Amino acid sequence: MNQFYQDRCLICNEQIRPSIGWTAIFSVEKELLICPVCEGKLEKITGEVCRICSRPLRHVEEQFRNGDVCHDCFRWEEDANWQGTLEKNDSLYVYNDFLKEVVAKFKFRGDYVLAKIFAEVFRGKISELAPDLLVPIPLSDERQYERGFNQAAALLTEAGFPPANMLSRIHAEKQSKKSRSERIHLPQVFQVHHEGTLTGKKVILIDDIYTTGSTLRHAAKLLKEAGAKGVQSLTLAR
Repeated sequence: MNQFYQDRCLICNEQIRPSIGWTAIFSVEKELLICPVCEGKLEKITGEVCRICSRPLRHVEEQFRNGDVCHDCFRWEEDANWQGTLEKNDSLYVYNDFLKEVVAKFKFRGDYVLAKIFAEVFRGKISELAPDLLVPIPLSDERQYERGFNQAAALLTEAGFPPANMLSRIHAEKQSKKSRSERIHLPQVFQVHHEGTLTGKKVILIDDIYTTGSTLRHAAKLLKEAGAKGVQSLTLAR
């Protein structure tokens, strides 16, 4: 039986009951970090999705999509300034009410250990994408000091990958306090570093949530201008 058994769920703190049976006795079990109830509330993105941003399309009416592209991405791609900037975003989970609360505990209340919950799924997806560089979306120095850690870098680190800190961020108002329109029309908030190491590289940006795609596209634009061959992104939630 798993000698690394986690006694309490990292989300709800309820005791986790290990499975008892021949499979458990004769196999190496993975460490149990969350209980079955909490795991069941995490809604993995499956089925038909926007081929650019991973938005699930099953509930999107025809007038709000163009084939396999959601209307938001279609508008980004219509704009010559942004066309092709972010090649693709992969998101792992739907940003439902349960995950909103988990992210709030993780990001705003400093519960770093919650990054461990998503390590395995991040590790699998990153291995599948096979990037040259993994670049977390940075926080400003002020925001990093306030929170104590960068949530995007934490997701990478717990998955076993070193963050490539190629970007820095100018301090600005929290994204969560901005309207959708304000997020879309952001001025450039990033600066790029170590430009020479980007030339010809396939880069994956890492962030916690894909909302409008503005933050990721601003970062991708700078990285491509600095020589990156292509830029995609991987986010925890959509």
